[in-house]
Amino acid sequence: MAEHAMFAGLVFDDQGHPVDVAWVGRDACYVVVEDDFHRHIDAATVDRQVLRTIKEQVAAHKDLAVKGVLEMMGKDDLFTKAAVESSIEKMDEAVGQPIPEEARQLLGMMGFRIVINIHGDVLEVEMPAEGIDEEDL
Repeated sequence: MAEHAMFAGLVFDDQGHPVDVAWVGRDACYVVVEDDFHRHIDAATVDRQVLRTIKEQVAAHKDLAVKGVLEMMGKDDLFTKAAVESSIEKMDEAVGQPIPEEARQLLGMMGFRIVINIHGDVLEVEMPAEGIDEEDL
């Protein structure tokens, strides 16, 4: 359970409708509406699936991702590289940590979307159309 829905505003149901966020006690939930019934799905469960998917995609291009992050930071030392690699490895442990509103809006504008069903299963994670080009790194 988590107090924050990490991907609020970026989650849609399998019919293309945006999914709201509500709280049951202190626990954040994504709310999928089906035939006027509001299904409250634990946000941490959905967020964990999304982070796992992102982690798998980043891991497939780990060297490029690490290189890109180091260049954005303007650093290229061994300790910073180790910290970035560790952050990638522990990415799925970030469940429940809030993503700033501005970052979520930027992700949405870039085309990032998460599609879930009424059970909270992630059906699709749509990444931005423009991926990382090796020539940009």
